Order: sequence, then structure tokens, then C-alpha cells
Amino acid sequence: MAKKFTAQNFETEVLQAKEPVLVDFWAEWCMPCRMQGPAIDKLSAEGYQVGKLNVDEENALAAQYHVMNIPTLIIFKDGKEVDRMVGTQSKEALAKKLDGFR
Repeated sequence: MAKKFTAQNFETEVLQAKEPVLVDFWAEWCMPCRMQGPAIDKLSAEGYQVGKLNVDEENALAAQYHVMNIPTLIIFKDGKEVDRMVGTQSKEALAKKLDGFR
């Protein structure tokens, strides 16, 4: 199961992480977001640093990172955004992108 990112843990779990971290900005009511969920969970089970941030619960963080459409998937490395994808992505494509930032 993927981590749940919130305003309380975003700094330590994402911005201060040593490995690249993929954040899935999503919402419960969003069908494409729900379709993306299993790929995120599989990546987590394979040891990738990934998690989900609910934009309805954490709208200030979503606004801070200019998330206008969901799902939006952002890869952070060394505290900075290094890649952004909008829309559903395959697990393989996400793994390849994360591997590229290791």
C-alpha cells in the first residue's frame, strides 16, 4: 500500500527524501485517479518511494504545486520537482522515470 502524504509529513517524506519520490495527486471521486491507484500500490510494493496526496484533503499543497488536473504525478528529487505527468500512466512508465532519477 502506498504512503499517504499530508501537510504534516510532506516535508520529511518527500522534500527531504534521499531517493526520488513520486507523489500521486488524486481525489476519491476521480475515476482516472482510481484507475491509477493499483500501479502506485504495485510500485510501493516493489520498493519505490511513492505515495498519494488527496487534493480534497490537502488543497493548499495541491495549489502550491499548481495541480490543476488530476491525476497529476510529480517526481521530487532533492526537494525539487524534476518531472510531472498529467493523466494515468502505466506502472512500467512510472518505474522507468523513477529509475532515471536514481
